[in-house]
Amino acid sequence: MSVNKDLFETVLTYPDPAMQARYAALCGLDEVQAHLSKEAETLLRPDLLEKWSKDHHGTHLPAIDLLRRRPPLIIFAGDVGTGKTELAMTFADPLARAMDLEIELFNLSLRARGSGAVGEMTRLISNAFAELRARCPKLPDGGRKPTGAAVLLIDEADALAQSRELAQMHHEDRAGVNALIRGIDDLANAHLPCLVIMCTNRLSALDPAVRRRAAAVFDFKRPSLVLRKKLLTDQLAGTRLTDKEITALADMLGESKGRDYGFTFSDITQRLIPAIVLAAYPHEKITGTLALRVAATIQPTPPFKAE
Repeated sequence: MSVNKDLFETVLTYPDPAMQARYAALCGLDEVQAHLSKEAETLLRPDLLEKWSKDHHGTHLPAIDLLRRRPPLIIFAGDVGTGKTELAMTFADPLARAMDLEIELFNLSLRARGSGAVGEMTRLISNAFAELRARCPKLPDGGRKPTGAAVLLIDEADALAQSRELAQMHHEDRAGVNALIRGIDDLANAHLPCLVIMCTNRLSALDPAVRRRAAAVFDFKRPSLVLRKKLLTDQLAGTRLTDKEITALADMLGESKGRDYGFTFSDITQRLIPAIVLAAYPHEKITGTLALRVAATIQPTPPFKAE
C-alpha cells in the first residue's frame, strides 16, 4: 500500500530481519527494553493481561481495568544520540515475534506540521490519525488475540507537541497540539491494538496534557564507563586490544576537565569506531595507541540545551 508522504515518512512491517539485527545491536538499554516490552505487550494485547489475572489470581482484577484505560502513549525522552530513535524503530520486531503478530510502524513526517496555512497542521495531523485507525485491525470480541497491531512513531515530538503554555506560540501550533491530543484520545477510546511512541530531547517542552497521557516515560542517558567498555569490546573484537587499552579508551570518552559530558552512543558507533578503522585502513592494524590518538581528535556531541 502506498504511503502518503505528507503524513508518513515510511510505513514498515515487522517482523523484519534487518530490524531484528539492529535491535540486537543496541547496547546498554536492557532495562528499558524489558520494561518497554511489558508496556507495549499489555497495551497491544489486553487479552494477555486478562489471562494472567485469571491464571495467577483466579479472578478478574480491578487493576486490569486501570491498565486498559490508559492512553496508548509512551514517551522516550533524553539526550541526543542515546538510542531513542533506534529503539523506537526496532522494538516492534521482537514484539511482533513474541506475540506472533504482524505490526506496522507508521513514521509520522515532520511535514505534518504544514506550511503555516490556517487549519493545515490540524488537518494533516487529524488525517494521519484517521489513516492509522483505518489501517489498524480492531480488537476482537471475547478477549481473543488481535490479528495485527500498529505503532505510530513521532520523532522530534516537541516540534508537534510543544507546550501550549508558551506565550509566543502561534494559534495554528496550538490547534495542531489540540489535534494531536484528540488523536491520542480517539485511539484510546477506539480500543485498537495501537501504540504511539514519541521521542524528544526536551521532555519539559512537551505540552503538559501530552505528558499526563503517557502510560510510561523512559529516560535515556549517555553511556556509563561500564557501557562504554562493553560497546568498545564488542565492536573492536578481533583487534586484540587488551583490557587495559579498552579501559583507557573508554575512560577517555567520558567526562573530562573542562567538559562535563561524555560521548553518546552514536558518537561512539557512528563517528569514533569508523574513524579508528579508517585510520588503520589499508596498511596498519588497529592498536591501542592508534585508537587513543583518533579519540583525541573527536569531540562528543554537546547536550541539547532546553530553551
